[in-house]
Order: sequence, then C-alpha cells, then structure tokens
Amino acid sequence: MKSLYSILVSLVILGLTAGCWDNNELDEYGYVQAVAIDRTKDDFIQLTTLFYNPSNKIDMGTTSKTAEKGINIQTSGETIFEAIRDISKKFGRKPKWDHMRVILIGEQLAKTQNIREVLDFFSRDHEPRGTVLPLVAQGSAGDFLKIQPFIEQTVGQQFKKMETSGSLYSAKTSSIPLYELAIQLKSPSKTSAIPYIHKSSSQNKAEVSGVAFIKDGKLVDLLDEADTESFIMLTNKYISGTLEFPCISSTKEQVQSKESFEVLAFNSVVTPTVKDEVVSIGVKIRIEGTVGELRCSFLKTKEDVDRFELTISDQVKQQLQHAISIFKRQELDAIGIGNQIYRKNPKLWKQLEPTWNKLLAQARYHIDVDVEVLSTGLNVGTPFGTKEK
Repeated sequence: MKSLYSILVSLVILGLTAGCWDNNELDEYGYVQAVAIDRTKDDFIQLTTLFYNPSNKIDMGTTSKTAEKGINIQTSGETIFEAIRDISKKFGRKPKWDHMRVILIGEQLAKTQNIREVLDFFSRDHEPRGTVLPLVAQGSAGDFLKIQPFIEQTVGQQFKKMETSGSLYSAKTSSIPLYELAIQLKSPSKTSAIPYIHKSSSQNKAEVSGVAFIKDGKLVDLLDEADTESFIMLTNKYISGTLEFPCISSTKEQVQSKESFEVLAFNSVVTPTVKDEVVSIGVKIRIEGTVGELRCSFLKTKEDVDRFELTISDQVKQQLQHAISIFKRQELDAIGIGNQIYRKNPKLWKQLEPTWNKLLAQARYHIDVDVEVLSTGLNVGTPFGTKEK
C-alpha cells in the first residue's frame, strides 16, 4: 500500500512538471552576432545590430541565390535599452544576446562619452556573456558591420577571430573580454586598453591592429602596431610573434636590410619601487626563439650568436623606450604600475594617488632584455644560397 501511494504521488508530480507552459519558439528570436554603437547628430545612441540569418537561399522567381548570413538592423534612442527595445518593431523578432561575438564602439562616441555608461547594459543584462570582445572602431562603428566576411559565416565572427588570432600570433593587437575590461576600468590606474579596428587600404576591408587607451572611461590615445607590441611585452601578455631588427653589417647593395627572429617563449617582470616620492620601474625581459630570416648575418661561432642576440636585445630596448615615452607624455598608467603599488601597499598608494599622473610622467625606467637563440632552423647559420665562410 505504501509503495502504491509513492507511485501515485510520483505520477502527480510528473504530471505537474510536464508541458511547455513557458515555451518560446525559435522563430520568436533573432540571434545577435555583433553590435555597433555610435552617436547621432542629435546626441542619441545609434545601435546597429547584426543578426544571424539561418536561411540558405532566397527564391527569385525561377532562380535562387545564396542569402547573406548577416542582417543589420539600425535603431536609436536616448539609452541603449530604448534602442534595443525598438529592434523588434523593425525586425519582427526579439534579439537574443547569448551568442554575440563582438561589441564595436565608435571612436567619436568613445571620446565624448564614458564607455562605462555605454557598456552598462551588456554587463547588467543576464543574456550577454562576459566573454564577448569589445573593440573601438575608426569613424562610424556601424559601417564595419556592412563589410563582408572572408571565411566566417558572419562579420561578427570574422572580427572575433581577427582579434584573437592577431593577439596570439602577431602581438600587434590585444584581446580583452568584457569582464576583464570591467576590472580594468575600476582599477586604481583607471586605464585600460581595447583593440582598435580600422579600415585597411581597401575601404571594403577591415584590420584589427593597435590598441585604444581608455582613461577615466574615455578614449585618450591610439597606439600603432609597433608600440602595441611593446605594450604587450611590458604587460607580459606576449605569446608569440616576430621581431625585426637591422642587419649587423648591411651593404648598400642590399634592398632589405632587416632580419627576423621568431619568439617562442617570452617572460617579463615589471617591478616598481618608490623612494622619497620618486618612482623607479625595473623591467626585466627574457626572450627565447629561433632565427626567422638571415640576410647578412653569419651564425657560425659563439661570438656570432652573442652579437646577433645583442642586436635583437638593443632593438627591443629601443622599441620599449619609445612606447614608454608615449605613456609618460600622455601620463598614462598603461602597464598598471599603480595597480601593483596598491596591491602591495594600499596606504602608500593613498599618499601617491593625488599626484600620481605627475609622478608617473617623471618615473625612471631601467630595462634589461635577455635574448637567447635556441636554433637557426632547418638551414645552417648562413643566409640562403650563401657559401659558408
């Protein structure tokens, strides 16, 4: 009798849990791949939202053509949320943000409005993921969503791959998810770096290179590829890349006077010290890799290799010093020196914070770069087709 009662109770519970009382059909949603945020002439927020199009073909009478995988819907409003709510009246579907790849922020908007306000919705709402990648876009961000992808299904996915692959293999841009950007924006240094997307030589193509520096929530400076590489080194986020440097002994007949070195392992340690309100910053960098190209160097003896390593080391030091001069001139705590001081000694940071920009501009840097050549590759240590000396 007891077991029969248990069965009946179980059946009643199962009956209550069955059904689709809160179901939503797939055709009620539009799946967002990317969003571009700009400012209109009337100081409204302009939102360009890229939706994934699951259709394969469009019927055109007796013929058909392949449908574009991306559909752009443009709305505007005084707030992001208002612009989002207006999407449904134009698109006929409710936007679904779970699969969004990138957020593009127009350059002009980033200069004039605090991006904390711009990105608040995407961190507050439950659908957007913290791993979505933000980028600062040259000119109008919405124009970039009109570009056709090379190989990915949508241009949103294309931009995501360009950012992640570019930071991984070339070190000429960074990659930062939304949740990490939020941490940087509230850090003591008040400085963060966002990848920069801009038009290439062809106006119908885009390129992700360089970074945009955000200070106190607004865009203050753009860094080019070479200085971005140095910035990534200083923040110890350099994974792999190629270093170019002048030939040790180039001749006038040589068209190309640079050689290259492939970085396989990289480590940097930045150590700040404060004495009598004078900030000293020690930078110690260790680089290991293999020869990428030889045009004029001969690596046959230990002395040859030592000279080759010293040339690379000197070139890296020059690049780092150039980037540091920009940070000091702009009073940018780009590499998070203030964050380090705060973590180690909050009381000291409280004393330094009111005059931190001035102290940072006058900081002294001591740079040490150690380079080790692990291999010359499959070829010998002479330029291709050159007789060994």
